[in-house]
Amino acid sequence: MELSDKDVVVTGGAGFIGSHVVDELTSAGNRVMVIDNLSTGSLDNLNDAMATGRVTFVEADITDAARMNELIGDVDLVLHMAVACVRTSLNEPEFVHEVNATGTLNVALAAQRNGAERLVYVSSSEAYGSAHYVPMDETHPMDPTTVYGASKLVGEAYALAMRNTYGMDVTIIRPFNSYGPREPHEGKRAEVIPKFVLRTMAGDRPVIFGDGQQTRDFTWVEDTARGIVAASSCDKLVGEAVNVAYGQEVSIVDIANKVLGVLGRDGEEAVLDEPRPGDVDRHYADTTKAQNQFDWQPVVAIDEGLAAYIKWLEGTGIDPQVWLANETTRNW
Repeated sequence: MELSDKDVVVTGGAGFIGSHVVDELTSAGNRVMVIDNLSTGSLDNLNDAMATGRVTFVEADITDAARMNELIGDVDLVLHMAVACVRTSLNEPEFVHEVNATGTLNVALAAQRNGAERLVYVSSSEAYGSAHYVPMDETHPMDPTTVYGASKLVGEAYALAMRNTYGMDVTIIRPFNSYGPREPHEGKRAEVIPKFVLRTMAGDRPVIFGDGQQTRDFTWVEDTARGIVAASSCDKLVGEAVNVAYGQEVSIVDIANKVLGVLGRDGEEAVLDEPRPGDVDRHYADTTKAQNQFDWQPVVAIDEGLAAYIKWLEGTGIDPQVWLANETTRNW
């Protein structure tokens, strides 16, 4: 499927990664309906895409099955990205199940019943749990450590059921940790890199939950978005799953040290706090399949990306002191 001049539905398209995917799709000349309940996303994230005249926005919730059936019609692609996050799952597991599992079933059934040509389900590296071996390829055991990871795995199963039962074209994408412009920095959605950067900019020190030796495969969000769109268009991936990641592990303490260094605080150290429940110890993706199947390569290394993100954040007008005064250190 060549993703150009196509009709595409993106759930969660006003969110962090979703809005970058919408940017990729519209820049290729596709027409996009964004479905988002704006619980965590923002219309501001869609400013550039909306300016193309190729985006329709609908405020709706994927847990409303009837509404999904109304909205998702005979389109070329349904790209399902709407999600409730990992930290929310620690205290609201039933809610996260309803959004990530039942909501996915609603979207998948609506896509199948209304004749959508292809369903792409954006899962998560959290469905793997902690690495049993590295690098983690797509046949790595699925051993999630949280209800969030488990709910994303359930979503994968529901998506594949659309293919196994109804013969629908389905692809599963497993992104690893993305970072960059528009990344959430407040509340339960606030991610580690924005929190590290803003605390440091406010004159405080990053706070690490655990010993900091846990690793992640951080991927610049625009690389992630390119990978998601390329994987969505790849016919050879129908019925399969694929990792989208930079393909390098970096420890959380190394991220903290890099942030401190970029912001002129070399020699200072992060504060260590109690581990977060269910936190994975190690993530490091094998990206061979993405390279072989659709010739995708990330281009932004972590040092370059951190510097670019800090420059972007400085241009947003966010006041780090105000942010710090309102921050909840343990945002779960």
